[in-house]
Amino acid sequence: MPTAAHNTAIDVPRGLKGVIVTETALGDVRGTEGFYHYRGFSAVELAEKRTFEDVWQLMFFGTLPDASQRAAFAAQTAAPRHLPPAVRDALPAIARATALSGPLTGLRTALSLVGAAAGFRPLYDIEPERRRADALAACAAVPTLLTALHRLGQGLEPVEPRDDLPYAANYLYMLTGRDPDPAKARAIEHYLISTVDHGFNASTFTARVIASTGADLAACLVGAIGALSGPLHGGAPSRALDTLDAIGTPDRIDAWLRERILAGDRIMGFGHPVYRTEDPRSRMLKGIARSFGGDLVDFAVQVEARAEAVLAELKPGRELHTNVEFFAGVVMELCGLPREMFTPTFAAARAVGWSANILEQAADSKIIRPSARYTGPPPVRPVPAA
Repeated sequence: MPTAAHNTAIDVPRGLKGVIVTETALGDVRGTEGFYHYRGFSAVELAEKRTFEDVWQLMFFGTLPDASQRAAFAAQTAAPRHLPPAVRDALPAIARATALSGPLTGLRTALSLVGAAAGFRPLYDIEPERRRADALAACAAVPTLLTALHRLGQGLEPVEPRDDLPYAANYLYMLTGRDPDPAKARAIEHYLISTVDHGFNASTFTARVIASTGADLAACLVGAIGALSGPLHGGAPSRALDTLDAIGTPDRIDAWLRERILAGDRIMGFGHPVYRTEDPRSRMLKGIARSFGGDLVDFAVQVEARAEAVLAELKPGRELHTNVEFFAGVVMELCGLPREMFTPTFAAARAVGWSANILEQAADSKIIRPSARYTGPPPVRPVPAA
């Protein structure tokens, strides 16, 4: 007999598509308009006009800083870039253990250790100021952890962070050990800002589900990283470049695309579950890629154009546009990032958005507890004797 819980259950689409599960003041994605924002400001315009630290402060505190506030926030977030000895000493072992899976897998362990070493307590038990301090510390540590794990995996010593460099430039510096080219640092900053937040994607929703239990901030971020690691979520930038590699040369574009489209295969770097128009992030990053120029950019633009044309021919009425991963991969390649660091770089940006969502969720202690429809054998089955 159905229980009371079953009587009050509500059927929703698979994957919760289109279902509103909470309210947020952090931002929104308007897929039919090809637009998304952070606290009412166009995310693309923020990337073009502001720094990563400015957007970080906007997401955490609700306002964009003036010059003096910017300097104070930069100083506040520079200090926790430096890892405590207990964490730093453990990184070589973590890098060895995750040698086959890469820095993003290592980040899960390392970030959990950061939270433990710093004494992160359950969100449920601490005040908003302490929650925000934990979030600032965790977000500041992510680039240091990622670059250290990557370099250790390459047989290189980690590079200590510099307090005088902004977030994006410091990330490139710790990755390469060299002063970053300003144009490349700014290009990466554009990318980082454009991927801070993007609605209730899988990793953000995961972070909020964990936050709704009152768990500590590191636990929430570790869960989000796990969701991001899936190839259908954050794992696509390098795979989009793999698509270009598989096509190889311009004369093979149409044949390769036709084969994949007719077979119903997914083409990495194309399509988005929300946007029904051009992804605004892709449009911005395409412009950045073109500012660098070169054969890779020309080839990517050509593939994009032919993909839209071939789909229009084979599947009339069905639109297919590049998503953020397609030209993000091109830009990161041009800026010298190794492909195994593409998705970790995504995480270095999204950690700020995750944390802002975690802080917002922690202000509402209602646990997220949906239901499921049982489809197994009818109960109650007799238990056979052994």
